Amino acid sequence: MTPRGRTALIAILWAGLIGLCGAYIHATLRVSGDLRLFMPSPRTRAERLILEEVSEGPASRLLMVALSDADAEIGTGARRGAGTGPALGAQQGVETEQLAETSRRLASALRADPAFALVTNGENPLSAIPASLLPYRYLLSPTLDGERLDAGYLHRQLIERERDLSSPAASLLEPWLPRDPTLETLKVLESWQPPHEPQLIDGVWFNARGTEALMVVETAAAAFDPQAQHIAMQKLRSHFAAARAAPSVQLNVTGPGAFSVLMQSRSESDARLAGVLDTAGMVLLMLLAYRRLLYVVLGALPLATAGIVALVTVTALFGTVHGITVAFGFTLIGVAIDYPIFVFSHQLPGVPAVRTARSIWSTLAIAVAGLCIAYLAFLLSGVIGLVQLACFNVAGLAAAGLSTRYLLPQLLPAGTRDHGESPLPARLASLAERLPRVRWLAPALALAGVAALALVPGPLWENDLSRLTPVPPPLLRQYATLQQELGQPDVRYLMTIDGVTAQQVLMREERLADGLGRLVASHAIAGFQDAARYLPSASTQMRRRAALPDAAELHAALDEALRGTAFRPGLFDPFRADVARARQLPPLTPRSVAGTPLELSVGSLLLERGGSWTGLVTFTDVQDPAAVGRVAASSGGTARLLDLKQASEGLVAHQRVRILWSVAAAAVLLALVVYVALRSARRALRVLAPMALTTLLTLAALHAAGVSLNLFHLIALVLAAGLGLDYGLFFERSAHDPDGRRRTLHALLVCATAACIVFAVLASSALPVLRSIGVTVVLGVIGNFWLALVMIRSQRTLACSDTTPLPH
Repeated sequence: MTPRGRTALIAILWAGLIGLCGAYIHATLRVSGDLRLFMPSPRTRAERLILEEVSEGPASRLLMVALSDADAEIGTGARRGAGTGPALGAQQGVETEQLAETSRRLASALRADPAFALVTNGENPLSAIPASLLPYRYLLSPTLDGERLDAGYLHRQLIERERDLSSPAASLLEPWLPRDPTLETLKVLESWQPPHEPQLIDGVWFNARGTEALMVVETAAAAFDPQAQHIAMQKLRSHFAAARAAPSVQLNVTGPGAFSVLMQSRSESDARLAGVLDTAGMVLLMLLAYRRLLYVVLGALPLATAGIVALVTVTALFGTVHGITVAFGFTLIGVAIDYPIFVFSHQLPGVPAVRTARSIWSTLAIAVAGLCIAYLAFLLSGVIGLVQLACFNVAGLAAAGLSTRYLLPQLLPAGTRDHGESPLPARLASLAERLPRVRWLAPALALAGVAALALVPGPLWENDLSRLTPVPPPLLRQYATLQQELGQPDVRYLMTIDGVTAQQVLMREERLADGLGRLVASHAIAGFQDAARYLPSASTQMRRRAALPDAAELHAALDEALRGTAFRPGLFDPFRADVARARQLPPLTPRSVAGTPLELSVGSLLLERGGSWTGLVTFTDVQDPAAVGRVAASSGGTARLLDLKQASEGLVAHQRVRILWSVAAAAVLLALVVYVALRSARRALRVLAPMALTTLLTLAALHAAGVSLNLFHLIALVLAAGLGLDYGLFFERSAHDPDGRRRTLHALLVCATAACIVFAVLASSALPVLRSIGVTVVLGVIGNFWLALVMIRSQRTLACSDTTPLPH
């Protein structure tokens, strides 16, 4: 077979294998958007509860909706100048009616959509309670805790109903009166409303200025599932478009779920822009460096192989892979473009590419193995997302290295020029030789780095995850304003109440209710919610059931109560039937409310874990956490107040320590691998010293700039260190060969420039996570290149007695 035929056959076989792998990925890979895969692993039951509450709790699923009138906002300034007259008042009234009508229509549509578990806008539609729960209204309502259904109480209620029938609400109440003359259903609905409500205008919530109709929507999907939240947001906007009473009515949605959709959208947008800019930059760089389009195409071969192998690996190991793992993984294995660059730059005229690849393989293999070892540290992180990322990168980098050694040379023609003779590498090599050899350079830089870390004020590590949010500050301020207007639960403080059974938890919540009520009265908190508010304990329900009169007592009391009213005898027979039925009902339990509106409310506040039960108490506007803590302490140890912010920061800090120990272990293993490969402690130190010093200086520079480090900085430091290992190994390889050093300089200049292009684009991102990675890697690449160039040269001269060649 001719060489050209062999090359064509190899290309066809490679393309076929890639196609088969792609088909396997398409058939089996499931990409997840659940951000909990990147949450730290909980160590205790309390930490597990915190993570569940942050990711799935009721507060995390709430969307706050504001409806406003665009025409009213545009005309505000003109109206102020025009004064306040009858025409202005009438116009404002029309705007309010349109907003209220839109709110009612939208709430009705959302309540019928299973994507939304709870919708409240200030209305109390009596139809919200299903027929199966209506007889339970006497067991759920607190009325019978202080009243009895005797003649006096019933007469007072009937007199009030006569007045109600003369009000605008008559059309709503009249159908319900025969069955519920005491409006117990309405009282139950009111008890399920938030503890602090905005003002009511036209029967729905409005903000304090009366310019926005407000609504709270709880999604069925968790906030950390951006795909499900995206679907919910689309449905919400679709329902709004159909419910809008006027074209000028605008919809504004804020909350954790809306933020997760925004984060995903901005991440995808930044990724697309970065992909376009990086591709254009890399193509231009390769053309400038090698002046052949073939090199651009063949340079992408190891990258394509790495991507496919990495995806096959994580698909086979995990099945479901997080989208961040895929996107971030492709960014990290993008450094594999260095591998074909090393081959291209070391080619000589007339020398087959196979021989060139063989000559640099020992050095390249150490570089690939070193970076893989560094990423293996994340296998012990305890974070599923990082474990996936480690597997993705190790498999991808190994595939890129092997394809560069064995596949690329079969397709690459023999060299046509010596890239070491290019002007820039030659000048840079000459400049490096003329630089003074300074023995104290490394110690001085290390001392400066340590001093910056020790003396510059400010925290070295960032434990507050909220600082990583890409949500713009105006949206966060708007979220805080709406949260205050609507009296939504405080996302920081949470009380847990433990019990062996659900009934034990509910009874303990009821006992704590008086103490929490006193805190509301003293303004230590604005309100609280617990499961007992929706579902009283069985003992409370049975006490209320026992207070219901029997059929004869109720008949006599009702006959007496009807005297002096306009209601005819027999009208309230449905009411008597419901009371008689309620006297026979068993108490409602958490399991018996399945399939009812209570299921989600109770289920999110009353949890069963491992055979025991935990009740959650959420708070609104906590002003005195210590007072809340004292109420919890009065329970005798069954209740605890959790500071979710403090606890989450502690969890992040513990997780970081675990990862740092794993990275340290990987660093020791890496040093051993380099030592064994080079067969010399001095040479291993020369290779590793610039990398270690650059890592220290990068940390110091970020800290001096006021940047608190997070997990993504750590990942970026590992990547930058891996690139530094490449630079050190290849500089060490060519230290005794001037011509080889110029070719190495050409290769490393192209590699460093490529890395700076890719990660400078990330550094310009508005997303804090991408920006932290980009800045860190760019600093690391620049530092590693120059320090390796200067230190390995100077150390090689000072220690010239060690002349053991690098293995080939």
